[in-house]
Amino acid sequence: MLRYDNIRHLTRRAIDLILPPRCPITGEIVDRPGMVSPVAWAGLRFVSSPHCDACGIPFEILGDDGRIGGGDMLCGPCLAEPKLFGRARSCLVYDDNSRPLILAFKHGDQTHLTVTFSGWLHQAAEPLLDDVDMIVPVPLHRMRLLKRRYNQAGLLGHALSQKCGKPCMPDVLLRIRNTESQGHLSRNKRQENINRAFLPNPAYSVKLKGQKILLVDDVYTTGATLNECVKVLLEAGAQRVDVLTLARVVRPDILS
Repeated sequence: MLRYDNIRHLTRRAIDLILPPRCPITGEIVDRPGMVSPVAWAGLRFVSSPHCDACGIPFEILGDDGRIGGGDMLCGPCLAEPKLFGRARSCLVYDDNSRPLILAFKHGDQTHLTVTFSGWLHQAAEPLLDDVDMIVPVPLHRMRLLKRRYNQAGLLGHALSQKCGKPCMPDVLLRIRNTESQGHLSRNKRQENINRAFLPNPAYSVKLKGQKILLVDDVYTTGATLNECVKVLLEAGAQRVDVLTLARVVRPDILS
């Protein structure tokens, strides 16, 4: 009698013969779902050391602006204006090669890409996970959620939770204002747009006290949305909030 695992393996093999897994970037056939082709892999820029211990930006992006302060390697902007979060880490540099992949996931209903992203997220989050009690995705407003049908940050948080075993709590934060899209706004306008857009869920008022939280989102641009969420979580009693994003914008016009 065939065991369940054998049946599942044979079913997977049959599906792969009919619909072989393909690279989500190039469309080339790959060995298993979630893999990217060698050509696509070569074009992706993964964030690695040396980077700022606080915001996680690679020092190669900042040139001479990477400095050492207080025993930690901190970038100039983090020395000048410390962030509310403890540490931020990202998997990818957001550029012309990674953008189509992330936009397909965020706006194109290609939610199966969480299979691709889950391993990357786990690797980037590994230095943070010992200090995490719960994973909290950045929420969407209910009107945008109805239109998109899924919260991409929620999918990323759930994928990471399955990898690391930390609980994902998608309703800890509430988005109470349906804010304008941040994509075309300047740094200052982004902050104005996102002010007072979030509240802690009253159902978690006790559970949040003293908790160490990993806040998850898709893209770190200026950090305005992330900082607003962190502020709300800390005011609600969280002990510490770290940040994990799938990608990080590193353009000079965004950083300045």
